[in-house]
Amino acid sequence: MAKKAAFLPSEATKLLKNLRQKRPLTHCITNYVTANDCANVLLAFGASPIMADEPEEAGEIVALSAGLYINLGTLNRTSIEAMFEAGRRANALGIPATLDPVGVGASTLRTETARRLLNEIQFAAIRGNVSEIMSLIFGTGSTKGVDAAVADAVSEANRRTTAERLREFAEAFQTTIVATGASDLVVDAERFATIRNGSVWATRITGAGCMASAAVCACVAANPSQVWEAAVAATAAFGVCGETAERRAKAGTATFRTALIDAASTAEPEQLTAAFRVETERFGAV
Repeated sequence: MAKKAAFLPSEATKLLKNLRQKRPLTHCITNYVTANDCANVLLAFGASPIMADEPEEAGEIVALSAGLYINLGTLNRTSIEAMFEAGRRANALGIPATLDPVGVGASTLRTETARRLLNEIQFAAIRGNVSEIMSLIFGTGSTKGVDAAVADAVSEANRRTTAERLREFAEAFQTTIVATGASDLVVDAERFATIRNGSVWATRITGAGCMASAAVCACVAANPSQVWEAAVAATAAFGVCGETAERRAKAGTATFRTALIDAASTAEPEQLTAAFRVETERFGAV
C-alpha cells in the first residue's frame, strides 16, 4: 500500500532556482547523435555543460565538475573506458552521477556495460524510458532499439505495482530511478512520484530522453542532498517545457525541438512548477 507524500510547488521552485543560481558544471559522456541538444538544454535550464569522453582526461574533467552524466547511446570501447574512469573518480570525490542506459537489452555489449556500470559505479539517479529501465533491472523490458515499447507503458492500473518493483532495485542500489513514458515514475526506497506532464511530440524527435536525463543530472548536481526531489522537479519541468513547445510548434518536429529548448530557457521556475501535474506517494501502510 502507499500513502501520500508531500511535494510542494514551492520546494520544486527552490530546487530549479538553485540550478539557475549555481550553474553546475555538468560533465557529459554522451552520444554523438544528441550531444549538441544535451549541451543546449543544460544551458537553457541554467547549467554549464562540458562534453569530454577521452579516457585520458575523463578523470580530470569530472574532478572540476558538479555532476557526471553517462549516456550509452552510441557506445564504443573508448567511451566505455572513459565512463568507468570518470565514474570512479566522481564516486571518490562525492560528485553525483546519473546514468541513461540507452537501448539496454538491444545488444550484449550494451547490456553488459550497463550492468557493469551499476555494479562498479554508484549512481545518484538512473533515468531511461520504461522499457530500458525494465530491461536493465529485470531483463524483461520489450526493448526495440532506443524507444519504449507499448507493452511496458505505465498506466493507472499498473503504476503502483510498477513503482513497487522499481523500489526494490532503488533500495538495493541506493539510487533514484526515473522511468519515463506517457506517465513518468520517479522512485527511491521510500516514495514515488507519478508525473503526468509531457508531450507526445517528444517521441517524434531524436534526443528528448537524452535531454531529460541531462536535466535530471544538472538538477541533482545543484541539489545533491535532495536527489529524489531534484529528479522529480527536473522531470516535471522538462515535461512542462514539452507541453509549451507543442503549443508553439506549428511547422513540425524540428520546430518542436527548438521550441523545447526555448521553453527551458525562458520560463521562470515559478511558471514551470505552477504547471506541474505531480502526484507523490510514500511506500508503506496507509
